[in-house]
Amino acid sequence: MSNGNNVTLVGNITRDPELRFTPTGQATATFGLAVNRRWQNRQSQEWEESTSFFDIVCWREMAENASESLVRGARVVVTGRLEQRSWDTPEGERRSKVEVIADEIGPSLRWATAQIVKNERRGPGAPEAPAPPAAAPVSEEPPAGGYGIDEEPF
Repeated sequence: MSNGNNVTLVGNITRDPELRFTPTGQATATFGLAVNRRWQNRQSQEWEESTSFFDIVCWREMAENASESLVRGARVVVTGRLEQRSWDTPEGERRSKVEVIADEIGPSLRWATAQIVKNERRGPGAPEAPAPPAAAPVSEEPPAGGYGIDEEPF
């Protein structure tokens, strides 16, 4: 990953992952991620906030794991690369968007705990792996007297 196109985002999932399959059977999942930034205005001493929204795309086993594990509202850490794609609308207009193609996705443990369940290795000709046990619910409550879920501690 030395191409200079790396990004790490920490934010809350805005919509449940949507799992689809390509005509060749490749799994792909997409979900939205909201990344909040909060700072104190040095002149007014008021707290200000800005939110950026990103579309996250994952492939193969990660897509299947994401669709089984992630839900709207969960706080995650995503690393990946930016990729722009373009298409023509039925009206003949050219559109494009920038997406994050995920290399890794993990739960944010800043204000939550998670139970990790490793899947059996899947591959061509391998027997179907048994379904993993349901993951324990993740609490996103801040510690008593701590920060809110969208607040930075500094």
